[in-house]
Amino acid sequence: MAEGESKSDKFKRLAAQRVTNALKKIELIGNLSSPGYEYAQEEVDKIFSALQQTLDNTKARFSKSIEKETGKFEL
Repeated sequence: MAEGESKSDKFKRLAAQRVTNALKKIELIGNLSSPGYEYAQEEVDKIFSALQQTLDNTKARFSKSIEKETGKFEL
């Protein structure tokens, strides 16, 4: 963390970098759809299943941290 940088500012800085990098990598996966490659639909489904599972797991981690912070109890 840079000197004087708040936790919020650090989050925003790192999130911008990491999301930009992730989006670029996902675009590279899309390049595999060009005619220069041969693939089966099953392979494509596996790719998108793995990506979706990682997105779902990552989103759940943020939901859990929000629940911890609120200290809210529900039945």
